[in-house]
Parts: sequence; structure tokens; C-alpha cells
Amino acid sequence: MAAAAVLLIGPAAAACGDDSGGGDGPTPPEPSVEKTTEPSDDGGGSASAPADPAAAEKEVTENWEKFFDPKTSLKEKETVLENGPEMRDVLESFSGDERGKQVAADVTEVAFGSATEADVTYALTLKGATALPDASGTAVNQDDTWKVSVKTLCALVKLSGNESPGPGC
Repeated sequence: MAAAAVLLIGPAAAACGDDSGGGDGPTPPEPSVEKTTEPSDDGGGSASAPADPAAAEKEVTENWEKFFDPKTSLKEKETVLENGPEMRDVLESFSGDERGKQVAADVTEVAFGSATEADVTYALTLKGATALPDASGTAVNQDDTWKVSVKTLCALVKLSGNESPGPGC
């Protein structure tokens, strides 16, 4: 079963971290996480990390795992998803899919590309079995909360076979 899950989850999970594609071409997203290297214009501090990296990493991990916990309600998932209320239809599609109800995540690494974006490496499980040990996605800081990025969710919804996941993707 884990091998089947890898075939289903692998391509989208690897694509979760890259939104650099032109959108018009048939080339699939690169299977690596895009790193942010632009300096910030805040007049000081590090452009590559939040003010308190340890606290930010803890929040990214907690919110990421909460989002992927099948026991978390849709309303709670909205609070830890970028543009959560606007993404309700897509979130319902993901959570309504049978595989979406069985998928969970265990964050293994958080790397900050900027003060507002992080690359997240996580083990994706299906029915408790590790299906993909090194999935990648991104978290964003929105309204002072670290959230799962829309591009991560959209890639996973497309993986479920829904080529038109809904507005916002």
C-alpha cells in the first residue's frame, strides 16, 4: 500500500514547493523547493529568517501537522491555510477525498528562505504508513501566523485526480 501511495502522492508532493512555472507550457514543476534569496527592505535584521527562528519553526511544525491531521475540522484547517476562508472550496475538495482523510504529515525540517516564507520537508503518511519520507512544500507567514501555502494544498488536490481543484489554485 505504501508503494501505491508513493505513486499517487510523490509527484504532487515534490511539486508543492515550486511556483516558478510559466503556467502556459506543458513542463511540470521542478521537484525541488524554490529558495527565496531576495534581501528584505525592512532596514535591518536578517532577510533569511524571522526575528525568532526557533519560535517560528515550532509554529510552522505545529500548524503544518494540525493542517494534515485528519481529526482537525475544516474550520480549524482554514486558520492554518494561507487565504483559508477564500480557499474553503479547495480545502473541502482535499478533505473530502478519501485519501485526504487518511493522509497525515510529520515535519522533519523547516528552512527559512525569508522572514515570511519557509521550505518545509515532511514525511507524508497514508493510513499511518510512511508513503513519502521527504515530501516538500512551503509555509508562509500571513497575519502573524505561519500557514500551509496555497500552492502546497493545490498540488495535493490535483494529485487526487481533480484537475480543476477550484478558485485560488
